[in-house]
Amino acid sequence: MLLIFSLLTISLYAQNTELKVSVSKNKLGLNQRLRIEFSVNKQGADDFTPPKFTNFKVIQGPSQSISQSWINGKVSFSKSYTYILKPKRKGELIIGPASIKYNGATINSKMMKIIVLDPIDIPENPNDPDYIAQQNIHLVAEISKSRPYVGEGIYVEYRLYVSENVSVYDTSVTEAPQYNGFWNQEIKINGFPVKMGKYNGEDYRYIVLQKALLIPTKTGKLTLDPMKMDIVIGVPTGRADFFGNVITKNIRKEFASAKKVISPKSLPLEGKPENFTGAVGQFKFDVSLSKEVLKANESSQIKVAVSGKGNLKLFELPTVETPAELEKYQPERKENVRITTDGLSGSVTDTYTVVPQYKGKYKLPSVGFSFFNTKTKKYETINTDDLYVDVTEGKELVTSNSNNVNKKAVVSTGKNFRYIQTQSDFVTNETKDFYKSYLFYILLLLPLLIIPIGILIAKNNEKRNSDVVGLKLRKAEKLARKYLSEAQKQLGKKEAFYEALERALHNYLKAKLNIETSDISKENITKILAEKNIDETTIKHFIDVLKASDFARYTPVTNTEMKQEFERAKQVIVELDKQL
Repeated sequence: MLLIFSLLTISLYAQNTELKVSVSKNKLGLNQRLRIEFSVNKQGADDFTPPKFTNFKVIQGPSQSISQSWINGKVSFSKSYTYILKPKRKGELIIGPASIKYNGATINSKMMKIIVLDPIDIPENPNDPDYIAQQNIHLVAEISKSRPYVGEGIYVEYRLYVSENVSVYDTSVTEAPQYNGFWNQEIKINGFPVKMGKYNGEDYRYIVLQKALLIPTKTGKLTLDPMKMDIVIGVPTGRADFFGNVITKNIRKEFASAKKVISPKSLPLEGKPENFTGAVGQFKFDVSLSKEVLKANESSQIKVAVSGKGNLKLFELPTVETPAELEKYQPERKENVRITTDGLSGSVTDTYTVVPQYKGKYKLPSVGFSFFNTKTKKYETINTDDLYVDVTEGKELVTSNSNNVNKKAVVSTGKNFRYIQTQSDFVTNETKDFYKSYLFYILLLLPLLIIPIGILIAKNNEKRNSDVVGLKLRKAEKLARKYLSEAQKQLGKKEAFYEALERALHNYLKAKLNIETSDISKENITKILAEKNIDETTIKHFIDVLKASDFARYTPVTNTEMKQEFERAKQVIVELDKQL
């Protein structure tokens, strides 16, 4: 029983006892040195056995040091063995485990892998504080993307990496980085928390000093100039004090990040819309009215909004076109934009104030917004619906189609008197025989000419009749002219023209579909035509003509606009007739 208890006690002590190993660097040049330290956390551990250090030359060591402390009643102890090593060859070299004995048990450390590269330039004195600082502190600029599109947001982050071998006491930026060729905005950092990370494969502590959002405004090779800093560093001197603590020396040294080159790509020309103004990202687009029904001299607001993620501050919003009868004021710009590590996000809005002057219905045409989507790498266009403003009260807009012509009396500019003619010229009145005259020969040859012309006309008629599509198109055009003849007669008379135009469209559907359409809504007409397998584009054109006829009765129109509506109605009847 006592033997079992003793073994458990030894095992418990062995589990709590640890022999740690740490190196100053995992990667070095063939002509460099590294420091390796083995430390045990139990007092009484003894009989330390180092590794064989195969492929390494021991330059110095072992140097022993002991540290002990009492904190809140807890005792901590550490005893370390330190060696300075120099590699003998390049490659991945393994340092085997060391061992130490404690209460009769043997405690082993872990193995370490060291990567040895080609020799590097080092000073004659490897313990030179400047050289040690240079090897253990690195100021680095890291970018999220080196080949963005023009207008695409990226970010740059400046990090200060510090190894465990040195201490940093003070820092100051002596030269801030420059971002020529970029729209830039600094990203706020809350404090400077210390993080753990890798640099060249080795463990380092690091802090983020500065972070900025960059949006390239042109193509080519754009250079980020370096950040420069003065840093006060505590560098080990290689000596220890009476208690075994390493003696350090404070030095001030300037560090600079390496230059970074970013090569933005130009946006593709293929598929580029005409209304593209440089928007790059992922966006939504909307145009809305605060009031659709109002009185004359009342105001309504038109809101044009782009929201999403991208270069929100670097493009112009589309403008809204309004009829002359709606007085439009300069827009008010509002920006609700946040700057994050992913770029700009939020919304940009232009708000127009419009004030109608006359009674009537007014149309605000559809507005389009185009942008380049960085995810799909394609251009996208968002078109809004037409908006309508109905002014129910106000002055009537008087339009006159009459042309005032000022007539002038005819004035004779000739001479009032002429001289009396004193001489006469007489011509002999002779008649020629019909036989062998020009007319005689023409009539003689005329039958010979008529026969081939008749044959040619007959062949052309046969060809035209065999052209089913062309024949159907001609019949459709003739049918359209038949139904629209009354509307054509009323061109120039707004009310009469649009009544005749709408009646012609309804009569056409009544004749072709054998239905009464005068009391049928536009939605039902759409449904009926869809059931007849009419394509959606043709149905939309037909309904648009009906809507325009209804809308135009309440708004001022010109003779040119009426002629355009007549041609649209004629074309839509031809399109329908080809499919029915």
